[in-house]
Amino acid sequence: MQGRLVRLHLLVLCAMTLVLVAVQTASLYGQARERLGERAITASRLVARLPNVVAAAAAGVQNAALNAQINALRDEAEADFIVVGNRQGIRLAHPVPERLGQPMEGGDNVGPFAGHEVVSVARGSLGVSVRGKVPIWQGGRVVGVVSTGYLMPQVWHLVAQALLSLAPWFLLALALGTVGAVWAARRLRAEILNLEPEQIAALVGQHRAVLAALREGVIAVDAGGRMTLVSDRAAEMLPPVAPPSPLAAAWPELAAHLSATGPVRQQNVELTLRGQPVLANVEPLSGGFVASFRDRAEALALADELTHARGFVDVLRAQTHEYQNRLHVLSGLLQLGRPDEALRVLDAEIEQGAQFRQLLRDVQVPRLVALLAGKRERAQELGIDFQVAPESSLSPAWERHADTLVTAVGNLTENAFEALNGQPGTVTVLIGEDPEGAQIEVEDSGPGVPPEVAARLFTRGASSKGEGRGYGLAGVYARVLALGGEMRSTRREGRTVFQVNLPPPTTAPAARLEQV
Repeated sequence: MQGRLVRLHLLVLCAMTLVLVAVQTASLYGQARERLGERAITASRLVARLPNVVAAAAAGVQNAALNAQINALRDEAEADFIVVGNRQGIRLAHPVPERLGQPMEGGDNVGPFAGHEVVSVARGSLGVSVRGKVPIWQGGRVVGVVSTGYLMPQVWHLVAQALLSLAPWFLLALALGTVGAVWAARRLRAEILNLEPEQIAALVGQHRAVLAALREGVIAVDAGGRMTLVSDRAAEMLPPVAPPSPLAAAWPELAAHLSATGPVRQQNVELTLRGQPVLANVEPLSGGFVASFRDRAEALALADELTHARGFVDVLRAQTHEYQNRLHVLSGLLQLGRPDEALRVLDAEIEQGAQFRQLLRDVQVPRLVALLAGKRERAQELGIDFQVAPESSLSPAWERHADTLVTAVGNLTENAFEALNGQPGTVTVLIGEDPEGAQIEVEDSGPGVPPEVAARLFTRGASSKGEGRGYGLAGVYARVLALGGEMRSTRREGRTVFQVNLPPPTTAPAARLEQV
């Protein structure tokens, strides 16, 4: 990773250096042209004022002495050529004698013949050159022209000299850039956890896929209280906003809650979002936090499903355990040659089962009967005396509320088992029905609800069993309320009693909570 970043930085630095060299070359080329142009125009002015040059131009005839003098001046000016022409542009002086008497080339004599000094770049008989041209005056009129020039190799020679003088600075810039690239690569490597670019791209793709797959809404908020990330599910539940936008504008209740508590880790915080109850989890992150949330009704439905599944698992495990014990007893008696005693044990089991089924003959909700039978096996495994009141009954009309009945009886019975805390005791379930509805009582001989929990018994998370508990009873209470029922707890003759009253299936009176 570090080597790749260094190479990338070096490529960028080389490209930038080449661009800089090109820009500097263009600048130096312009400066060299300007400098040579000034030298050429200065030399041409001096030559154009020489008396013999003025006389020769006015006469318009060649003069060997004049040509020798001009070439001598060319050497002193370090020019590539000095050409003198008459009014018709015919050469009177030239570095190559064979070209005397021929027309001047380049097409740039218009300005001088009009009385102007010019600096131009044109191609003459010797090649492309920078030349300064000055008119020759006599008696107020132009009688000729002087052209002093420097061929382009001289221009590039000056540029090369300047570039050579700048080469150490270019090398120094490359060296400093290389050191900076190595340092930046190491810093970046530490910041991105030593990941390759393709790994980062894969992680971003996975991150987006996970957010899209979550049924919970997820938002990320920075230290300034602005939402920097909103998942698709969160966007469905929040007001229409586009990150980054203030959390207080999108979800005022969460912003107010965190302003009071600070961005500390929190789980299952009950809030409302656009009038809907939600459960939110908060996880601090780099001065801000990440919050996930979901509809409270969905969470309660899932909790109910998990409660049912756990109840069925406990029932099956308890039945398996008890039946194995009974089979072992019967097998041992038969191996000891005591079939009569084995038969008595078997008859006793059959009788107990028949008696229990007889108790439940008037409870005509099959799932509730199955639950009670499983709880009986569970109680035997725990060493608890589990009883169903003989007068228990329930008509088939309650089958439509079987889920609520199973949830209520299952949770209250399991709580009663836990209240005994592994000690011998009794748990009694009473199920009754009258014209006002159904009544359920679960009574245990445990120590009762602690006073600090009793005041908030049916609120979410209220439990004396530690963190992560106290959701089952709140879920039961919510379902009872949804049917218009009531739920309360009390102490009666040294026993803890939980009572659930449900209205008839065809009515739904207002719900209330009562604790005694």
